Amino acid sequence: MMNEVNKKTQGQNGIHNIILEGRKKMSVSGVTDVDSFDENTVLLYTTMGELTVRGNDLHVNDLSVESGEMNIEGEIKSIVYGDPDRRSPLSFVGKIFR
Repeated sequence: MMNEVNKKTQGQNGIHNIILEGRKKMSVSGVTDVDSFDENTVLLYTTMGELTVRGNDLHVNDLSVESGEMNIEGEIKSIVYGDPDRRSPLSFVGKIFR
């Protein structure tokens, strides 16, 4: 139980890490939401802002928004951060007027 409390607190404090293993496997912590994903692009939100992962044959293997952890496998070609002030996704109406 204590471990779950620590993970939630870390996510709220903005702890965010990326571990990339040989451009084939990526572990991300500090994930707050996932906007979309397909085999070429994964768009997610972290405690450090929007994050876009591009590549080929991308697969989201594990995702826990509760703990803020995500694992992606495939041929990872780029990792790009968006605006750091956008820490939460836009609402449906916000996306329409974007």
